[in-house]
Amino acid sequence: MENYSVAVDVGGTFTDIVLCNLTTNEQIVHKTPSTPDDPSAGFLNGLREVLAANSVGATQVKHVFHGTTIATNAILENKGAPVGLVVSDGFKFVLEIGRHGTPRQVNPQSWIKPERPVRPRDIIEVPERVSFEGKVLTPLDENAVRTAARKFREDEITAIAVSFLHSYSYADHENRARDLILEEYPSAQVSLSSEVLAVFREYERTMTTVLNAYVMPRVSRYIGNLENSLRASSVDSSFSIMKSNGGMIGSEVAIRQPVHTALSGPAAGVMATLQIAENTGVSNSISFDMGGTSTDVSLLREGKPTLNLAGRLGTWPIQLPMLDIATIGCGGGSIAKVSPYGSLTVGPSSAGSVPGPVCYSKGGTEPTVTDANMVLGRINTQIAGGSLPLDAEASAKVIEKKIAGPLNIDLHAAASGILSIANNTMVGAIRNVSVERGHDPREFALVAYGGAGPMHSIDVANLLGISKVVAPLHPGIASAYGLLVAELKNDYARTSLQKPPDYNPERMEQIYSDMEAEGHAWLSEEGVPADAHLFSRGADVRYEHQGSEVTLEFGSDRVTHETIEKIIKEFHSRHEQLYGFSLDQPVEIVTLRMTASGNAGSVEMPTLPSNLDAPEDAIASERPVFFDEVSGFVNCNIYDRNRLAPGSNIKGPAILEGMDSTVLINPGWTGQIDQYGNCIMSPIT
Repeated sequence: MENYSVAVDVGGTFTDIVLCNLTTNEQIVHKTPSTPDDPSAGFLNGLREVLAANSVGATQVKHVFHGTTIATNAILENKGAPVGLVVSDGFKFVLEIGRHGTPRQVNPQSWIKPERPVRPRDIIEVPERVSFEGKVLTPLDENAVRTAARKFREDEITAIAVSFLHSYSYADHENRARDLILEEYPSAQVSLSSEVLAVFREYERTMTTVLNAYVMPRVSRYIGNLENSLRASSVDSSFSIMKSNGGMIGSEVAIRQPVHTALSGPAAGVMATLQIAENTGVSNSISFDMGGTSTDVSLLREGKPTLNLAGRLGTWPIQLPMLDIATIGCGGGSIAKVSPYGSLTVGPSSAGSVPGPVCYSKGGTEPTVTDANMVLGRINTQIAGGSLPLDAEASAKVIEKKIAGPLNIDLHAAASGILSIANNTMVGAIRNVSVERGHDPREFALVAYGGAGPMHSIDVANLLGISKVVAPLHPGIASAYGLLVAELKNDYARTSLQKPPDYNPERMEQIYSDMEAEGHAWLSEEGVPADAHLFSRGADVRYEHQGSEVTLEFGSDRVTHETIEKIIKEFHSRHEQLYGFSLDQPVEIVTLRMTASGNAGSVEMPTLPSNLDAPEDAIASERPVFFDEVSGFVNCNIYDRNRLAPGSNIKGPAILEGMDSTVLINPGWTGQIDQYGNCIMSPIT
């Protein structure tokens, strides 16, 4: 009996599924509408559908991989649990004080600090104090901790965060506090800052720990319900969740540290981009994931994704290792409106999957980007494998009524204007991860996926001067595919300030060894053989008296004075690349980082079969498509993408239609199909 892995990515509009035969590497894709009120329903519906359609028994499923936005949505929508916080004596208002700066693009005169996720009255101080070097100055007052636990129990606050000053250098007080809390309040869920984020800066560490506690009940309930439903359906498999750093973790770890899953879905897409770029011989790429609700972009340089240690989720800092992904509210379901001042706007509000764009005929009443593509002939009247018929006439009527009429322009100019605004908005997001990071986007290929990505990719590439665009065979399920190719990965960090000239290589090596031991233990628990355990070292480095750090790879198996000098030299170069200058100043090593990873059986992208058609034999139909105001509508060949053989060359204007996405090849561009079914597009020279 053959065994299977299943990857399920729950998006705002569709839930995407890939069923992979572990023996043959055959991969079958499936889409089903998401269920925003209960995301687990869409997950389970899709799983049942794909298993039934392919006659796969539940007991044949050995691995289930999941990308979820449940933690993200709980934070963004303020739907987490009430939280109690235990802090060191004197630090009750650490969250209220926060940082002195105001968010970008706000008026500092009118900006109001947002309400914190934990109320000051639910923050309890307890006597304890250690130095930043880890020396106990004041022992933990255990009676005070017990009193705090009883107070939370009386107030029915089940999610409790503990964040003591300098716990990153001495975790015993927090560990003991957890034991005491659970003795008094066994049903509580406790989040420790020394486990969630063992680094300095008490505001960011405390906020991240509080947010972890804030979403813990909801995430644990969601994952627990999914696991129970899987077992009830006779699916007795491993269950892994995608982390924000692009690695997989087991469900037990995800329940304890749910804040690590904040960018779960978008991170999976970046992992897919890594393999797509490698298979197409691209070293520098930009992932461009345009779905129904949002667009996510990220930069990958020399075959590696970029990490962000100063990330934010909504208005809150989350200083965990996260893929550097910029997310904007611009997708196929983004709503177009005419403002009271007569200007056309697109997004960030979205029709999502319910009610969806007007052409979905599910009750939508506002024009969207998808409706604009419909009016311009870029989308077929049947999508998602024919399971979702579209109403082009309804799209035309709503754009005429709500956009073209108020602006006194014709229908097609209005639809084209909607797309132009959406494209320029997405260009801004790409500039954010490229130009603003010191990278020229013209040196990168654009890897386009998501249901709408390949339809807009060449327009976006033209605006940025990018000359290579890659659309994978199944763009609409790329994030689900990324779940299959990702490794198990966990990150560890310890702040240990090293000042010149008294760098202490022995102390640094001991910290790295301790983190590596934690990584070995975790990978072994996840079932990764010892000879497949991989570790990489990093460090946060800064100039003396600087308030921010640059993270660099340490690149050595052992810390010595020579390797320290090497990373300092690299820091000067990296600082100049990022900020345009370097200084002749002493350099401090602040935080040491370790990444533990292991391959738990990830799959490879399958190659195309040998019995496919030449381009002229894969033409399914022809229709007029609007590209721009100058050329207007142009007759295009519509190709059945699943029939195109490797080596096929398609000259634009043309459209490739698949089950899950549409690829638009603009006039003046050409597309080449490779052995994996990727469509590699470039300008005709």
